[in-house]
Amino acid sequence: MTKSAEPPNPTADQATPPTPAPAAPTTPAPAAPTTPAPASATPPPSTAADAVSAAGRRAPVAAPGGGAAAPADATGSGLTASAAVSGDGASAAVSGAASASSAVSAGGAPAGSMPATSTPDGVGRRVISREVWLVLALSLGASGVAAVISFAGVLTSGKPLGGQTAVIVGSRAPGRPWLDLAWQVFAVVTALVPVVLVGHLLVRGKESLSTIGFDLRDRRRDLGRGTAIAAVIGGAGLLFYIGAHAAGVNLTVDPSQLPDYWWRIPILFAVSAQNAVLEEVIVLGYLNHRLDQLGWSVRRATATSALLRGSYHLYQGLGGFAGNVIMGVIFTYLYRRWGRVMPLVVAHTLIDTTALIGATYLLGKVSWLPS
Repeated sequence: MTKSAEPPNPTADQATPPTPAPAAPTTPAPAAPTTPAPASATPPPSTAADAVSAAGRRAPVAAPGGGAAAPADATGSGLTASAAVSGDGASAAVSGAASASSAVSAGGAPAGSMPATSTPDGVGRRVISREVWLVLALSLGASGVAAVISFAGVLTSGKPLGGQTAVIVGSRAPGRPWLDLAWQVFAVVTALVPVVLVGHLLVRGKESLSTIGFDLRDRRRDLGRGTAIAAVIGGAGLLFYIGAHAAGVNLTVDPSQLPDYWWRIPILFAVSAQNAVLEEVIVLGYLNHRLDQLGWSVRRATATSALLRGSYHLYQGLGGFAGNVIMGVIFTYLYRRWGRVMPLVVAHTLIDTTALIGATYLLGKVSWLPS
């Protein structure tokens, strides 16, 4: 208190002439060094911090799939939006306020460092989810609902399951072979439209069907693996069907009721290939790929894919449902291990071809095959 009262005292100023001289340098000295020093040292960190926070705020807008959805979408990359933005902040701190502001205005630089598989064409998780629902609604999701309705009709018919028949390929114009052929070809071609749609959607996201391994890059290995899988799964599936039918939980499956025309075998092979491509591209490759991008766990995605596969086979009975769920789990494991759907397409084609064409000649002629 005494020192604070002394400076304004005129007597003290007169008694001590040298005092004003130190007071003058003392006042500017603390002000000049103290004020500019923090000012020159403080702006770069604050500017960098502003750049980081601004980039973080812009990330959901500039890159909804890469920034906002990074916790879910960047599972395969090991990168997150915060890491990318932190990298921008570090570079901004080095280059100064101008670099930081340019990095913020660019906004896409952090997202641009994300792998292409993490976001399809920069769209967000809601858009991906809607896309998946629409693709399934136009293809095998709708088939699953139809199979559930069909099975409900079977259960309420009052007849035992084994006494009812599920036909896989039947005539579409009995007694009119050319019209029947036209309808069969039309059915095969239109069933593959969802596959073309999936390819289009992947390309728009800067991916392709090769992203899920649907191509001919590794033909020999795909053929060898597919043949081995078909031998194991096909044989086990046949035994499972016979056991389920004997247990009374499966319908009698008649793979083909096509008339004996010259085009019967080619159509059966075409149907087999169409089923394989449709199911493995959409339910195996595309669905698992998109669920990975949405941040789903491997177990959850595998269960979803397998249950969907089982659902659209429910028209055959509980045996058809359970057998295809097991097949779905195995196929998903192999797809994730190899990163390709093509071996599974080959396997599925061989399994269905053997079932459709084999049953055409064996059904009703051998005692061990339910008819």
